Amino acid sequence: MNAEFSQKENLLYRTLLALALIVLAAALRVAPHPWNFTPVGAMALFSGALLKDRRLAFFFPLLALFLGDIFVGFHKLIPIVYASFLINVAIGVWLRDRRTVARISLATLLGAIQFFLVTNFAVWWLLNSYPKTSSGLAACYLAGIPFFWNTLAGDAFYAALLFGAFALAERVIPALREPAIAGAR
Repeated sequence: MNAEFSQKENLLYRTLLALALIVLAAALRVAPHPWNFTPVGAMALFSGALLKDRRLAFFFPLLALFLGDIFVGFHKLIPIVYASFLINVAIGVWLRDRRTVARISLATLLGAIQFFLVTNFAVWWLLNSYPKTSSGLAACYLAGIPFFWNTLAGDAFYAALLFGAFALAERVIPALREPAIAGAR
């Protein structure tokens, strides 16, 4: 029974630390930054990978985005952007219990690519910035390439910070370490 309480306590500490890091990342979003160099994609990956409660993993980043958008501003593409970040959370869920530098790097790359593809398609489809032709879509994607590099760089930088800070905290604070599974070798 004592070990069960300890596991619950461990889960609580891990969740609180993950939520604190997500709040910090969300707060950094409203600070001045280069276009698309934000912690939001990494925050969504991190949430999916670290929060055991899936409802919380998907809800909390949306709440953080919404609260940030109160300061940053709302626009027509918000539902598409939010849906894209939910895809990042799902990619993060894939990372759960298998977090390595290589997997986090791959997840970060996949998240940035899907964000680029989804949001640029939405710009082409929903805004009247480009003709509704295949060449208009190609022009929209081509115009978005500079933003993709900033998205990827921001996601990589903040993923390293978030996952790295959590790993460091696990190493330094024993109460945060993932409990060993009984019978595992």
